[in-house]
Amino acid sequence: MLLKSYKSTFLQELSFLYDEKEIESFFYIVLESFHNKKRIDLALNPEMEMDAVQLLRWESVLADLKTEKPIQYILGETEFYGLPFLVNENTLIPRPETEELVEWIISDNNIQHPTSNIQLLDIGTGSGCIAISLAKNLPSAQVAAIDVSEKALATAHKNAEINKVDVNFINVDILKVDELSELSFCHTERGLSANFQLPTSFDIIVSNPPYVRNLEKEEIKPNVLEYEPHLALFVEDNDALLFYRKIAELAKKNLSENGKLYFEINQYLGKETVELLEEMGFKNIVLKKDIYGNDRMISCKLNSETEH
Repeated sequence: MLLKSYKSTFLQELSFLYDEKEIESFFYIVLESFHNKKRIDLALNPEMEMDAVQLLRWESVLADLKTEKPIQYILGETEFYGLPFLVNENTLIPRPETEELVEWIISDNNIQHPTSNIQLLDIGTGSGCIAISLAKNLPSAQVAAIDVSEKALATAHKNAEINKVDVNFINVDILKVDELSELSFCHTERGLSANFQLPTSFDIIVSNPPYVRNLEKEEIKPNVLEYEPHLALFVEDNDALLFYRKIAELAKKNLSENGKLYFEINQYLGKETVELLEEMGFKNIVLKKDIYGNDRMISCKLNSETEH
């Protein structure tokens, strides 16, 4: 069957659920995943065919899309910051807004620590997208990452291997941690396994913690609400900044003298998150909007910037 012909069927079968632009996006994502071809390849070779086995795979994708299952979970993979990542029901699907957070950290680091080795910690790593992207783009950084989910960390381990970076992963509930320096990770090399302590201070601590309040569930699309892990998404309405408070407390104990704390935040709670950090003694607080104009990121320090 001609792929060009199947595209018409694909568009028609999904038209009751998605708009045409989104369906076309799905089609070309699958085209690249299944056939290693891009939009331009099909345009230049409209007679491109698929066999019966390939058609069955396309039909399976089509059936899953009709249930509003995210295309990333259907294929088991996605791209983040130009890098390949495995994703599944145990990990959130990385968002473009989080890419902006990664870009901000890289840009800041290249100004502040252009050549020095830095200690970096990602709290609530999920698929590992933040930690791995930073490790890839800041090769002098020593990167550690924490998550409460063993299954998410299993995926993050695979993603680190795929992207050929070293990240030390720790399975722990951050809400139950009093001192980051008390945590240890297991390092395996040439058949030998050993435990190593986290450093006593970090130059960068970053987190994209759960921040969606239950009262906001009605705004969440079914493809997110029904498939992505609620553990990584939602917080109770009466304490929506729980993770920010806890991580900021740990940062106060474990940031280096000029270290910085970065958060991805709930767009509706920018003012409240800034006030929390101010009350806890943080300085140079920067609230930044994402590409959609929503309050989405915060950076701060424990000491004020000095004039040079």
